Amino acid sequence: MSLSLHNLKPNKKSVKKKKRVGRGNSSGTGTYSGRGIKGQRSRSGGKNKLKRLGMRQVIFATPKKKGFKSGRPKNQIVNFIDINKHFKDGSEISPKALLKVRLIDTIKVPVKILGKGKLEIKNLKFVGVKMSASVKEKIKGESKKVKKI
Repeated sequence: MSLSLHNLKPNKKSVKKKKRVGRGNSSGTGTYSGRGIKGQRSRSGGKNKLKRLGMRQVIFATPKKKGFKSGRPKNQIVNFIDINKHFKDGSEISPKALLKVRLIDTIKVPVKILGKGKLEIKNLKFVGVKMSASVKEKIKGESKKVKKI
């Protein structure tokens, strides 16, 4: 017989049989049918749907309103490393240009340039993109070097 999903079975005695509760005195559990004496859990429907008292019922019924979700879209991130790979000297970096080289997914969501890596390309023009503080400093540093030479 080949091994298939329909003929898989656990080893004997590896799975414990579930205790059948509430099936009369002859079920081998004594006179209370395995439910103990009195109380809500001894009666039908009382095991997993116990009545909640007072305000607890209202608290459990109301949905949780935790945290904060911003309505603003998250910025799409582009690093200097990516710009070095896809652009040449004197290029204009705009959302359309970034979309063309597939560094971003859509023009509708804002773009932010981060300073991971070193900017090796010169005379770049940034249009319609946000920049981190470190990027602004690196660009200013590059422009000062150019002026001195």
